[in-house]
Amino acid sequence: MQTVWLSGAEWLAVLRIGLGLWWLESWRHKDRRGWFERGTGIAWAADVANKHRWTFVKGGFQLVVAPRPKMMAYIVVYAELALGLGLVFGFLTPVALVGGLLLNVLYLVLMIHDWAEQGQNAMMALISLVALLAMSWQTWSLDAAIGLFL
Repeated sequence: MQTVWLSGAEWLAVLRIGLGLWWLESWRHKDRRGWFERGTGIAWAADVANKHRWTFVKGGFQLVVAPRPKMMAYIVVYAELALGLGLVFGFLTPVALVGGLLLNVLYLVLMIHDWAEQGQNAMMALISLVALLAMSWQTWSLDAAIGLFL
């Protein structure tokens, strides 16, 4: 494969790191006090789920998230941080890519009516899939440095 400036594997690492930075930005701009103390993030998601056109979304939210809103707020916020750090540093990269792909698909389904959110989550899911299938952790990663996932 011929590329400009970097090798193909290095461009995949750039893609992976960029996705990690995207997750870190998602974590950075969250009002964590609002999510943890006032429950704003989960309350917003509950409102979206209750108005969703697909009944299984509302049912799934009521079954999984609604009974434990505080715990789910911590899971969402710190999952985004962990995904970002894992991808930027290339640590447990396949785990981070699969986790990010699942989270983006979940966000995509929840926000099916919001075109801006759909575009962002679709792009992030696509990048996760490409980075996973191309094994982007082989270059510029802690995984490669310590011999994980060879």
